[in-house]
Amino acid sequence: MLLLLFFVFLIQFFTYWIFEPLASFCEYVLEIRMFPIIALIGLIFLFSEKNIEQN
Repeated sequence: MLLLLFFVFLIQFFTYWIFEPLASFCEYVLEIRMFPIIALIGLIFLFSEKNIEQN
């Protein structure tokens, strides 16, 4: 049982160690103060002429 708990702790530790910087970066980029810029870029990309099919 202790061996199983040790492996679970080890997996959680390495998962946190690997993905915490990525999660921290995403949290910073997607903060409310950055959201208008991201939304504006998304709208420009959505309504750009390259994406409109011309028949």
